Amino acid sequence: MKSSKPVPLEKILFSQGFGTRRHCANLVLAELVKVNGEVTDDPDAIIHLENLSIEVEGVEWTYQEKAYIAFHKPANYECSHKTKHHPSVYNLLPVPLIERGIQCVGRLDQDTTGLLLLSDDGQFIHQMTTPKKNIGKVYWIQTAEPIKDQQIEHLMSGVILDDDPKPCYAIHCQKREDHLLEMTIVEGRYHQVKRMIAAVGNHVQGLHRHAIGKYLLPHDLIEGQWRWLNQKDINDLLGR
Repeated sequence: MKSSKPVPLEKILFSQGFGTRRHCANLVLAELVKVNGEVTDDPDAIIHLENLSIEVEGVEWTYQEKAYIAFHKPANYECSHKTKHHPSVYNLLPVPLIERGIQCVGRLDQDTTGLLLLSDDGQFIHQMTTPKKNIGKVYWIQTAEPIKDQQIEHLMSGVILDDDPKPCYAIHCQKREDHLLEMTIVEGRYHQVKRMIAAVGNHVQGLHRHAIGKYLLPHDLIEGQWRWLNQKDINDLLGR
């Protein structure tokens, strides 16, 4: 995930989303940047990227060639830059991530909580969102009515949604409590989970995404927080 070729400091800051090239150079000239704990005042200083840690205006930042983020989405936030009724999840992320063009990897409804991925790597986003990869998304579903065995069987065998004659399948379904269902799907149609539950005669009252692939939402990542994904995490997501 990291290149071994040394790079000028100004270019590194620009790649990480700290503003225009001129602004990045001015940050360095103003001695507002530390490289591996040391103040550096030369924007053209050649920096090795391995294990690089930078600090900009007192904020520590680990260099990442590409950004891969796990975020615990709270309710009442929209996964869009142009929101309609609620604030954007991007409001909860650091400005440098937004400036480098990070995007949601798929979307969660405004009232859905749980694991949301974000990245500026277009190939990774495609891999994670195409149904051809069969990457499971695991949801915990709070239902209005008690869950019946027949409903689980129907979800596993396939339900038809109003706008598409092609059946939607759950690849895994397990009743955890009378009103709590764990369900795994590989597609990402519009409001798919809610519509599937409605199609079998029940109603979603709460929806939480618990996992993608083999990657579980970290138990210590509280709502509204984010963290970098490492290579093992990405392998778990992609099923490698």
